[in-house]
Amino acid sequence: MNEELDRLAADYYDYRLRTTPTWAHMIGEYAYADRYEDVSRAGEDAAIAEARALAARAEAVDETGLDDGDRITRSMLVWDASSRAELLAGRTAELMANPIFGVQASLGVYVPKLAVPDAEVAEAMVAKFEGVAAHLDQVAERHREGVASGRTPADFAVRQTVQQLDAWLATPIGEDPMLGVQDPPAGVDAARWHERLLAVVQKQVRPAAERYRDVLRDEVAPHARPDERCGMTYLPDGDAVYAGLARFFTTTDRTPEEIHETGLRQVAALAEEYRDLGPQVVGTDDVPSVFAALRDDPAMHHTSGDEIVADSKTAMAKARAAMGDWFGRLPQSDCDVEATTSGAIAYYFAPPKDGSRGGVFFMNVADPEGWGRYEIENTSYHEGIPGHHLQLAIAAELDDVPEFRKRAFIAAYGEGWGLYTERLADEMGLYSTPLDRVGMLSADSMRACRLVVDTGMHALGWSRQQAVDYMLANSPMRAGHIGAEIDRYAVTPGQALSYMIGRLEIQRIRREAEARQGTAFDIKAFHDAVLDSGPMPLGLLDAHVTRRLP
Repeated sequence: MNEELDRLAADYYDYRLRTTPTWAHMIGEYAYADRYEDVSRAGEDAAIAEARALAARAEAVDETGLDDGDRITRSMLVWDASSRAELLAGRTAELMANPIFGVQASLGVYVPKLAVPDAEVAEAMVAKFEGVAAHLDQVAERHREGVASGRTPADFAVRQTVQQLDAWLATPIGEDPMLGVQDPPAGVDAARWHERLLAVVQKQVRPAAERYRDVLRDEVAPHARPDERCGMTYLPDGDAVYAGLARFFTTTDRTPEEIHETGLRQVAALAEEYRDLGPQVVGTDDVPSVFAALRDDPAMHHTSGDEIVADSKTAMAKARAAMGDWFGRLPQSDCDVEATTSGAIAYYFAPPKDGSRGGVFFMNVADPEGWGRYEIENTSYHEGIPGHHLQLAIAAELDDVPEFRKRAFIAAYGEGWGLYTERLADEMGLYSTPLDRVGMLSADSMRACRLVVDTGMHALGWSRQQAVDYMLANSPMRAGHIGAEIDRYAVTPGQALSYMIGRLEIQRIRREAEARQGTAFDIKAFHDAVLDSGPMPLGLLDAHVTRRLP
């Protein structure tokens, strides 16, 4: 490897670990285990300046004589560093009231997964908890800055975040979700250590959470945007910030308006597929009737969280047995399924660097009846095998690329791959019944609708209710789930665009490789080309696959 690039890649990886220390801890990097995310304005300014400087250093590296791997590293450094700088420069920290992914909603999910492998990390956890208190105060201050500049969150996000903070503060201190930490290793006085953590939560974290709650309730809520104006377009600089978010999450230069039109076309194409499968599963090819049956028939829905996890494990076993026929390179680590009652409806955690556990994905079973029986298989293939587990575990196990490339998560690549594998699972013959194949269409409907409603709210000025109504009319999702989804898109603008745009691009790259290679095309070689150099933006992936499969 080019020595200059090697140093730069190491510097950039250190930057990523240092500025996102909880993510670093999750993946088994403990150098900054004593820190929690700094979202202060000063911290953000410093992170922007450092990212831009790193991107400039990468651009200055002469491409002459670089091999393919070094070219990818250089391009990845330029893209990732400059894109993250642009993302931070959008100052979306001023809009962080988030009932889905906010600190008050996520701590209970992440803290139990933070490994405590030695006494040094155990000691660092005390400082990390102190950092959580500082983070809460920083978030409150960023909201004050937002109010001063006319940039405020949506009303529903403020209200729900306040409700969650109230619920947290009302929880008995001994049951605080932050205290669900892993036990420290032998040699650490566990009782004393837990007492110290509890003291930090009681004396620092909870008072900071109370201060944050008060700022949201008393200073932000009176200025929050109503549901009719929940999109970014209603902020002073919202259109420019949202266009930047669309570029970041899709890794393309498509405008929000172009993405909106793509979504409309995908929704129309899916209607034809429902007409084809409808008679086999619900006895009609009338699309609204198909949706109504999938949405409302109790027999189509689960009633038990244990059953949801068991069915997911069964689906994973089928995929695990078949993956060798479709992939040349397979992950060394396995993947398991666990139940949760918080966070997104399903999500995946990659194996940490030290191998202390395998990959795991979570099925949110807080509302078992909200899960259609037809949704389990496609969700399992997306989150586990052959979806995120193969993509992320294989990347983490690469030994010939820099660490920052192994651990990058580029939404259009990662979520595009997850959605691509839902369709791939159909090619692999993994869906058990026509009803399970309808689950694949249902997931596609959600992702296609996302292109329409995310851009609708944030670029075209749709109200929250307009977005809900569109998804009700064009997907079989239940009203409760649709409401939660729309809230998610409202508070994380642009992220939902990554899934379908990514899948469409990966499918296009595959079609072009098949056309170039004809009968010589090998699906294993294609999948290896996509996965065995780590994540990358879609334009770079296209060029990489073209070189690998000329």
